[in-house]
Amino acid sequence: MRYSDSSPALDGEPTAAVTTTCPPGNHTPQFRSRRGLIHWRAPAICRGAAMAPPPTSTSTSPLSRLLLSLQKKPNTTRRPSLPPPCNHHDTKNRNALVLSRRDAVAAVLSGAILSRVLPAVAAEAASGECPLEVTPSGLGFCDRVVGTGPAAQQGQLIKAHYTGRLEDGTVFDSSYKRGKPLVFKVGVGEVIKGWDQGIVGGEGIPPMLAGGKRTLRLPPQLAYGEKGAGCRGWEPTSCVIPPNSTLLFDVEYVGRAIS
Repeated sequence: MRYSDSSPALDGEPTAAVTTTCPPGNHTPQFRSRRGLIHWRAPAICRGAAMAPPPTSTSTSPLSRLLLSLQKKPNTTRRPSLPPPCNHHDTKNRNALVLSRRDAVAAVLSGAILSRVLPAVAAEAASGECPLEVTPSGLGFCDRVVGTGPAAQQGQLIKAHYTGRLEDGTVFDSSYKRGKPLVFKVGVGEVIKGWDQGIVGGEGIPPMLAGGKRTLRLPPQLAYGEKGAGCRGWEPTSCVIPPNSTLLFDVEYVGRAIS
């Protein structure tokens, strides 16, 4: 049986229609009008009535499905992995050295390290080892090709191609790779000592002639000494040229440069 709690408004008294399935015994009088009529209003929950379970969403919208899937699935989001720490041992692909003027850079310019020996240099190496003559200062030299042009003189601005190697054969720099020779004043300290002495001559070493090719073996004291060169940190292994390294250079004296 259904009961209606509706009655007309009397003397300006507001009323509202309420329909409930609860029996009259569960109704509670809310107020009494001047005519003696009792208006009933059903409580929100009838006494003794069982509470219905909360409604279950049956929405099949994409957003609802997404929210349900997020509630059911654990969070598997991974933190982005950090890049590996800088490896100071892996500097060969980032650094190189070329000889430069002392007033700009005492010995070396940065460049790209060669990953392979250039064909021209490899062809010369394949022809056999060049026997070195060693001077009292420890510099070794050998003329692979004796030039036919003018001799290099101290203070001249000259052009020279070169390939620099460590004793283990690692090529650390080459002007051939850049496609142009190095230009500098020879014999005045703009480059390392071994280069000045190996090109201009001295201690029984003849000066190089234009067009000539000479191999130089430089002990540390005539190269970069205890400091090395191209270092990226405090560790010796971070250097392109490690401290106390003996270096080998294949030098081609192109000739005098026009200033």
